[in-house]
Amino acid sequence: MTVRSEAELSGLKRAGRIAAETLEVMRRAVQPGIATAELDALARGVLEREGARSAPELVYRFPAATCISLNDEVVHGVPGERKIQPGDVVKLDVTVEKDGFMADTACTVVVEPRPSQAVRLASCARTAFAAALAVARAGSPVNRVGRTVETEVRRQGFAVIPPLCGHGIGRSIHEEPTVPNFDDPEAHSPLEAGMVLTIEPIISAGSGGSYMALDGWTVRTTDCALSAHYEHTLVITRGKPIVLTALGA
Repeated sequence: MTVRSEAELSGLKRAGRIAAETLEVMRRAVQPGIATAELDALARGVLEREGARSAPELVYRFPAATCISLNDEVVHGVPGERKIQPGDVVKLDVTVEKDGFMADTACTVVVEPRPSQAVRLASCARTAFAAALAVARAGSPVNRVGRTVETEVRRQGFAVIPPLCGHGIGRSIHEEPTVPNFDDPEAHSPLEAGMVLTIEPIISAGSGGSYMALDGWTVRTTDCALSAHYEHTLVITRGKPIVLTALGA
């Protein structure tokens, strides 16, 4: 969507705050022995207290409130009885609906004892996001964001996972534009002031290949390589974007 009023911006900020706070509750709870379903239940509790809903459940009938993906699981992992193990790479992805507005955020948590490659991979996703945020301005082509992400990821020795992209958001989870994590020549339309979208580096320690698992939801790396994911929802301006899903925003 494109923000056209202060009321719309306020609604998006409410959704963004709830998403950020939900993600933080989950992040703090990640430890060896906790089941992914327990993490999801914590998230659902926050949503219920805030009068918000899980956007993946609402839009896609996803079988949980949040997506939790471990190790070679890239995105859209379904929470269940699987317990977090020492050294796991845990991707937490929260998309919230509140009063008709949606916001999406994700992070990667590396569990102690933290393998060095996993730490570097998670850090790379964050730094690629920061680099892309710096070029996300009204008038810049969408593929400048992707080119910036891919350049930083390759510089650090990792690979993007091309089918998995950022996206417009606001009234539904996935809206225009698609925001690739690579220099897609087709993504040349300019960003516009007021446009609401996600930037989300989704990266691999391996080749960058991926496939859909048999559950029909979880995307995994083809070579069993570790993956990382970092995401925020933001509003494009002529200057620095407004990050809706940052804690304290």
